[in-house]
Amino acid sequence: MGIADRLVNAEHEHSTFVYVMAGIAALNGLLFGFDVGVISGALLYIDQTFTLSPFLEGVVTSSVLVGAMIGAATGGTLADRFGRRRLTLAGAIVFFVGSFGMALSPTVAWLIVWRVIEGVAVGVASIVGPLLISETAPSDIRGALGFLQQLMITIGILLAYVVNYAFAPEFLGIIGWRWMLWFGAVPAAVLAVGTYFLPESPRWLVENDRLDEARGVLARVRGTDDIDEEIEHIREVSETEAEGDLSDLLEPWVRPALIVGVGLAIIQQVSGINTIIYYAPTILNNIGFNDIASIVGTVGVGTVNVLLTVVAILFVDRVGRRPLLLVGTGGMTVMLGILGLGFFLPGLSGVVGYVTLASMIGYVAFYAISLGPVFWLLISEIYPLRIRGTAEGVASVFNWGANFLVALTFLPLINRLGEGPSFWLLGGFCLLAFVFVYSRVPETMGRSLEDIEADLRENAMVGPDRERSPDPASND
Repeated sequence: MGIADRLVNAEHEHSTFVYVMAGIAALNGLLFGFDVGVISGALLYIDQTFTLSPFLEGVVTSSVLVGAMIGAATGGTLADRFGRRRLTLAGAIVFFVGSFGMALSPTVAWLIVWRVIEGVAVGVASIVGPLLISETAPSDIRGALGFLQQLMITIGILLAYVVNYAFAPEFLGIIGWRWMLWFGAVPAAVLAVGTYFLPESPRWLVENDRLDEARGVLARVRGTDDIDEEIEHIREVSETEAEGDLSDLLEPWVRPALIVGVGLAIIQQVSGINTIIYYAPTILNNIGFNDIASIVGTVGVGTVNVLLTVVAILFVDRVGRRPLLLVGTGGMTVMLGILGLGFFLPGLSGVVGYVTLASMIGYVAFYAISLGPVFWLLISEIYPLRIRGTAEGVASVFNWGANFLVALTFLPLINRLGEGPSFWLLGGFCLLAFVFVYSRVPETMGRSLEDIEADLRENAMVGPDRERSPDPASND
């Protein structure tokens, strides 16, 4: 039975509450996506209030990523120490306050400071949402529920694009960009309210010897009181490990998972997705679209991002993680090649504009079924329970660090190399991503988190010459 059939017949297989819990946890992605998308439109108008050089424009854009690295670096450890629920609530509050701070910034320096503060919440959200979902979802639909985080990210980006259009200065005057940034307080408030009713991860409760609470939550999530075997399995895995810390990530049996997580974290960003998300209106503006047309074009990009993420949800537990990654990275390579070629069509600005927009949409479509959602899903699956939060934090730090470097250097790169060669360079990174996925990334479809961990240990014991990846066809 495919994932679409399982979702249709969910009432017969899984408790409704597992979907409610996953949906609330996935709202972390809404904050993440909104912040990423809203700055793209606001940049067109912030320059009318504060004089921004190209470098300062890059600083305003990428400053949120500095905060995100801080949030990611500390969020995993804090999630392991204080729990997933409390950290989600704290992140929502920080994002709420940060949205008001940015909107009321009297100088560009204060705008940057508040962008960093809000970035801390974004970094935390990028960890705690997938973590809570993966530790709650049944193994047969964990992929689909895990993709809810990415779906919310894409919805957040699309929401930001729509807000950018609604609050454009053509309609609200020069202060429109302030309303764009303020609106982030709305999804933050929704997440805070939802989190108030959210229980803690049963796996974290077991880890902290709160077995009675864990049984209550797991029984509610599974829709049955027959959960003793699962609780015992989680407890046994927990007891086989000492208290985890960063040094445990370098243990030989954990190292393959570390390489996959960090590798995908870097690849997801150097493939160039945020050059499109952050600078799509700027790119379209530079090739002849006016400000409003550029924002409308990005709404189209955002819509495709949402729709193809839904497609990925329908297939992730049917075809697996690896096939989606391979198809996606291959398609992204081709789309970036065409996008770069479009800038070498002399004297055909209209054609260049439409080729650029079509290639951007195609590129985002392939990203939406692969690197976008699968990265966050995999890093919530492949690490041992004791250090899962910390390990996700490390992967997220590399992800946000690569994001920061790309966001800060993309416009200078275009100024030096030109648009065509710059996009071809990103296409080269996508080709390397295809090779990395083919050679290093295991399949986790249909396997419990404890089985994935046991497989890591078994591979370490049999040695590198006999190391194997989980069977892509396994549904055990």
